[in-house]
Amino acid sequence: MAAGDELDWNDLRYFLSAAREGSLAGAARALGVEHTTVGRRLNALERALGAPLVVRAPAGLRLTLLGQKLLPLAAELAEGVERARAIVAMERSRVRLAVPSGFSRLFAPELARLAASAPGLALELSSGARPVDLARGEADLAVRGAVTDPDLIARKLCRLGWSLYASSGYLARNPANDDPTDLSGHAVIGFDRSLSQGHAALWLEPRCRGAQIVMRSREMVDLVAATRSGAGLALLPCFLADEDHSLSRLTPDVLVSHDLWLVYRREARLSKELRAVVHFVVDVVAEHAPELAGAHVPRSE
Repeated sequence: MAAGDELDWNDLRYFLSAAREGSLAGAARALGVEHTTVGRRLNALERALGAPLVVRAPAGLRLTLLGQKLLPLAAELAEGVERARAIVAMERSRVRLAVPSGFSRLFAPELARLAASAPGLALELSSGARPVDLARGEADLAVRGAVTDPDLIARKLCRLGWSLYASSGYLARNPANDDPTDLSGHAVIGFDRSLSQGHAALWLEPRCRGAQIVMRSREMVDLVAATRSGAGLALLPCFLADEDHSLSRLTPDVLVSHDLWLVYRREARLSKELRAVVHFVVDVVAEHAPELAGAHVPRSE
């Protein structure tokens, strides 16, 4: 027997099953195929190798010396394939969602709903001010306040509203001006320079010329914490600050409003897991749309 045909690695799976079961019929039952199929695949493997691997006898199959040497290699290959399949399955079930700083509190309480609708799905939820690079695979989906990359698919979620807030302690020392949007004479908690082109920063910075910026940060949770401590006034997302009863909203007006988007790569294949997270994000945001937009009923003092 001379080697001639190209080796089909899938034939090793039939060889492995035949060796383990000891017969073509046993391998056929284990693999769910006809015994003639097992025989044909064994013949093809032997032709490709140019040497026999089994001796066919009435009592079953007996491995040749070459077959005995090849068996552990075939078993190792099969284990590698199974590990590869497990890794692929794990990756398919994992969806990475990146949201702006502070937004995790919107989605985290609803994760049981996602788990019920998509059993086995593992959501990796990360938040921060730095936009993740979807093209480099840093996340599968992202919630953003602006879309500048034409290669991304963008789905509009809602409007996000911002207003001015301060702690009661700060206002006791420094009452708001007659026009609450006049920040002159006040301490202001501003945005990091890396966020200078954001909607909120573009509104705030021109109004700080007569004010003192006492702190800058790129993370919304830090801005809220500093405002709560009484460090100064801050322009904050209404859905975060309105629920914090240690903060007072200086005006019922929404001072900044912009669209919120869900984005993903144009070439990304929407697996059922990814679609489940898309529907989850859309539904949760829709349920909280009034708070996100900045709808406000003044709290009674």
